Amino acid sequence: MTVTIGRSTARVRPPAARIRTRVTVPLEFPDGYRTTAEVFTFIGLADGREHLALGLGDWRNATDPLVRPHSECLTGDVFGSQRCDCGPQLREAAERITEAGGVLLYLRQEGRGIGLYAKLDAYALQDTGLDTYQANLALGHGEDERDYTAAAQMLQALGVERIRLLSNNPDKAGQLDTLGVEVTEQVRTGVHLSAANARYLAAKRDHTAHTLDLTGAA
Repeated sequence: MTVTIGRSTARVRPPAARIRTRVTVPLEFPDGYRTTAEVFTFIGLADGREHLALGLGDWRNATDPLVRPHSECLTGDVFGSQRCDCGPQLREAAERITEAGGVLLYLRQEGRGIGLYAKLDAYALQDTGLDTYQANLALGHGEDERDYTAAAQMLQALGVERIRLLSNNPDKAGQLDTLGVEVTEQVRTGVHLSAANARYLAAKRDHTAHTLDLTGAA
């Protein structure tokens, strides 16, 4: 089910999903930071993809747990690509959510939902001068095809109805709130700015109103 944000303020709760598996997984990041996650898989997610929820810290007892919906980025999360800020945001989120108690949603929607190969095609177009959104459009995709219905289903299956949202993206807050997850506060992530990603971050700030202060760009 897709909810179009901006056309209706009514909340539309998606069909219920249920927990399939729960397993405890110790995590260690390349810089040595360690934490432990309760990792959940689900049955009945709207898009049929294999998304994960990672419960971090004392998430079960947290009031308005801190939640980050993090879109999968193979190039940034795994290979450390400098063209985006995804890897540093994932690392930051793991520590901040562990400290506060909350849930990290790892969403299988590479390239703002267009897929890995298409994302790399978009990279090639960016090398010719297009920004990240223009490149998606040039490939025949939407600027951002991500739908957070599954994210809302996962939170609701975990019994999480009110959250503090760790994100600079206003669309995440709007979609989740419309889908029945109350966002009590939107908490900014850090600004992981480098010479390689400055143009990318500026496009997010200017095009989709991400709350990013890029003063002092590298």
